[in-house]
Amino acid sequence: MIFILITVFIDVLGIGIIIPILPELIKEFAGGSTPLAGRWFGVLAATYALTQFIFAPVLGALSDRVGRRPVILISLFGLGVDYIIMGYAPSLAWLFVGRLIAGVMGASITTANAYIADVSKPEDRARNFGLIGVAFGLGFIFGPGLGGILGGIDLRLPFFVSAGLALVNWLYGFFVLPESLPPEKRDAFSWRKANPVGSLYVLGSYPLVAGLTAAFVFVVLAQRGLETVWVLYTGHKFGWDEQMNGFSLMLVGVMAAIVQGGLVRPIVGRLGERRAILYGLVVAVITYLGYGLATAGWMLFAFIVFGSIGGVAGPAIQSLVAGTVPPEDQGKVQGGITSLMSLTSILAPLIFTAGLFSYFTSPDAPMELAGAPFLLGAVMYALAFVSLLRLFRRMPG
Repeated sequence: MIFILITVFIDVLGIGIIIPILPELIKEFAGGSTPLAGRWFGVLAATYALTQFIFAPVLGALSDRVGRRPVILISLFGLGVDYIIMGYAPSLAWLFVGRLIAGVMGASITTANAYIADVSKPEDRARNFGLIGVAFGLGFIFGPGLGGILGGIDLRLPFFVSAGLALVNWLYGFFVLPESLPPEKRDAFSWRKANPVGSLYVLGSYPLVAGLTAAFVFVVLAQRGLETVWVLYTGHKFGWDEQMNGFSLMLVGVMAAIVQGGLVRPIVGRLGERRAILYGLVVAVITYLGYGLATAGWMLFAFIVFGSIGGVAGPAIQSLVAGTVPPEDQGKVQGGITSLMSLTSILAPLIFTAGLFSYFTSPDAPMELAGAPFLLGAVMYALAFVSLLRLFRRMPG
């Protein structure tokens, strides 16, 4: 359990380290053109997400066949190689090679989720999935700041630091990580279930899981939309600079760590998984409305703190899914969910940033409404709430 949390933390830390650096490196390859760099950065992000969409179910199904340990170790080694390639990249084409490898190996989170499901007792699943959220939060707290410091020394240094972290993690896992899936619980590898569409068929095999993942797509799409538009929105509406945005994102990570690390288990234990999900979604609707309609910057900080309570919904949904699926299908189901999340990473920048934000801050819009993406996010959370409320009434338990 501890190793998996460390693995996720290092994965996210490595991503966070290169977040403030990769656009600058692309700008060098683009001859200093900011518009061209932005365009290529968007294509790279979509490439990464698309690759994850394709390979997440493959790794998930493979882990059901050969076990979690070998898949996790191969993924960690591949990530180290990816960062080295990007650190030495002599051209933009080599950055694409690195991002393609990152998309394949970054899908190791699928196997990490399956590992959590394997080793967790039913009463601990929500808490353990919440700890995954803590690892994410901590990675995004320390990653961008560390990347900025390292990039100030040398623009390529962050890639080599990320590579070192991944390879040290691989060595640690090679000697320490136990297998979580015994041979008698393994399943035959199936290409039908290992392709993105096939993994969705697995989700449809369990009516409750299908309903939960449909709602989860709305939730993740709203979250990804926030991530892609936040800096643009706060800079445009409130004049925030990089320091202020960094502080706000650090607060998001801190609150996620507090809530998902310390409050998920007692909240779910008191309310139950289903009620915790519904209450969390209501909090999220209010929070996104607050983000979109805020008239002063300090209001955003208040809504960040308030909205963190809504973070119980995600781990509770994952716990409910894990409790519905037998061990031999955990990897494939987690792969299907990760594939859906990867699709949202492709769609969210197009819908929220390139679409709504760009339009409602342009002269073509009937009125300026920079917060429109957050209002759409509130609608998506509301749709998730309504769909799950109907699902839970139809399938009591």
